[in-house]
Amino acid sequence: MAQSAATISTGQSRQRGQYRRSLGAIWLEFLGSMNLAITLLVVVSIASVIGTVLPQNNPYSEYLIQFGPFWFEVFRLLNLYDVYSAWWFLAILGFLVLSTGVCVSRHIPGVWREITRYRTHVREKSLLALSQHRRWRTSVDAESVEAVAETALQGYGFRTRREARGDTVVVAGMKGGATRIGYVLTHVAVVVIALGALADGNINLKLRELMGDLAVETRDLPVSQVPAASWLGPESGSFRGNVTIPEESNSGVVFLQVRDGYVVQQLPFEIYVEDFRIDHYPNGMPSSYESDLVIHDPALEEPIRQTISVNHPLTHRGHTIYQASFTDGGTALELTGHLLDGSGQTMPITGRVFENLRLQLGGLQRTMEIDDFQLFNVDRDPRAVERTGSRDEFRNVGPSFNFTMRDEAGQAREFHTYMAPVEIEDRWYYLHGMRESASEPFRYLHIPADANASMETFMAFHAALHDRARVERAARRAADVLLAQMGVANPELGARVAGTANDMIATLVEGGFGAVNAQLEARVAGSNRPEMLLEFSRSVLQRTMFEIYREQLAARQGVELSMVQTDADQRAFFEEAMNAVSAVAEYGSPIIFEIDHFNHREATGLQITRAPGKNVVYAGSAVLVLGIFLLFYVSHRRIWAMVTPREDGGSDLLMAGINQRRPEEFEAEFADLAEAVENQLGVTGDMPGRRRKDASDSAGPTEQTD
Repeated sequence: MAQSAATISTGQSRQRGQYRRSLGAIWLEFLGSMNLAITLLVVVSIASVIGTVLPQNNPYSEYLIQFGPFWFEVFRLLNLYDVYSAWWFLAILGFLVLSTGVCVSRHIPGVWREITRYRTHVREKSLLALSQHRRWRTSVDAESVEAVAETALQGYGFRTRREARGDTVVVAGMKGGATRIGYVLTHVAVVVIALGALADGNINLKLRELMGDLAVETRDLPVSQVPAASWLGPESGSFRGNVTIPEESNSGVVFLQVRDGYVVQQLPFEIYVEDFRIDHYPNGMPSSYESDLVIHDPALEEPIRQTISVNHPLTHRGHTIYQASFTDGGTALELTGHLLDGSGQTMPITGRVFENLRLQLGGLQRTMEIDDFQLFNVDRDPRAVERTGSRDEFRNVGPSFNFTMRDEAGQAREFHTYMAPVEIEDRWYYLHGMRESASEPFRYLHIPADANASMETFMAFHAALHDRARVERAARRAADVLLAQMGVANPELGARVAGTANDMIATLVEGGFGAVNAQLEARVAGSNRPEMLLEFSRSVLQRTMFEIYREQLAARQGVELSMVQTDADQRAFFEEAMNAVSAVAEYGSPIIFEIDHFNHREATGLQITRAPGKNVVYAGSAVLVLGIFLLFYVSHRRIWAMVTPREDGGSDLLMAGINQRRPEEFEAEFADLAEAVENQLGVTGDMPGRRRKDASDSAGPTEQTD
């Protein structure tokens, strides 16, 4: 009984061992299967297309604006914003390396046998079954026929091997075995390329982050204040990052975008920017830009000096420095701020681009964030359009700068101010743009420029509208003039009209013409002739403002008010000034700025990459090209020559060949070879009608297929 139990146990153990071996064989076969490799390659190709079409490693805010909250979150969960470093992409690459490696290891022995074995153990019947064969019956002895056949094969590039089986001698020829090597090379190339991609996949960064050794920084901090947990050492693997360096400044770090934050990558050298230059097309678009760089490296005796431009990078110690972009480098600005509270006061302000200034305006604190400076602002020349009809002539309207004004509650508006007046429809204006969000276009306040190309006349006019005494005097004069034109002499009515004008002026400077119209419509509601009252009230408002303007002209000209004469230009200026006063109320800032002087400073945007796997990928690509060339342009051919002696001293020669690729070319080659043999033997061979027969149906030699 014990023996029976032992026997049963041994049998079960063997079955389990066989099951384990079968499972391992199945798993190995699955890893090395062509279907799996093709599936993985398709997935990698699709992911690469996504990574090419979808911009990678941009700030999350840009993706949120572009795709919206729902799809932004979906793409974020799939790591589509950093495809080539996504965990699933790297996992697929690793699995592709494993699968292709198993496939290569399984097939290399068979391929080696195929390119080294001459298959001399063939039979006459097998050779006759091949489509390309020919027989000769000759009186020449067997050794001479054998020499003729072997010489002919070698003359056509075949490597030969001889084997004697009794009296019969078989000379086997083979060439084009490199096509089988091409099969191996293509698979090896896939492995090499995938390994290079894995080496450049930021695996070190992901592992450090997973282990808690690296923290992604999300705050906008100066590089000196970034905590040590967010720094990477100079030899930390592959990376692709960006850094902005102003002219005559240096940097030894680069910033790597990681999801919604960044980490700081140290460089083993420092980059100093001597100068940055940019050229423009006539329409103002950049045509080219370049940077003069100096590389300071402790490992070098002398620094490296080189100019880089778009598509002409600098490579040093495996780091490639590309000219990627440009921006302002901290231009210094000297500004004059004109308060819009009616006081007429100005305040000098100095600052730099990217600097935040605290301003005390009318008892309220504002934060002015200087965002950018543009040296050139190019637009189509309207005079050229009117003159020649051409829309390809442009003009430069001069420098401008952008700033954000933020109140105590944190609410902000963005502003765009030009330095010089801009000509619009034969009139000159100072343009002050405003928008409440980056998704909106700027809406511009047009302040008319006076004869001295300044804003002084308008600012004085705007301040006069806030002077209650001056407004009252002008309102009384306006009322008297209008009532006199109507033939009405009523001092009490004139006082009421002047009072209405005072109220309208106060409303105008606070809320613009829209607020004035709303006030007037409320006053005339229920009256018998509301349209006439509205028209009269607007005439009073306009006349009052004109009287204030005339008083201002009299002060400038140094004459009595009654002596002031206004020409067409002055009247046009007055109309534009009225519109500007209304627009100032909607401008959204208690101050407007004028650029007095600037010291322009530019900054170059550099993209720095380190890809230690790049050369591996290049090598793999070269191997892939070579393998594909061998697969498609090299054909594996075999030809056998069987020499059989006869009793009469002569011999029989049977030659046959096989080539499963390019049969037409092989047929011509075999015919030429046979003709060369016939010329040497002096006899014509017997070539029976060709029979196409699948080699698998015979015992003859066949080529192994993958």
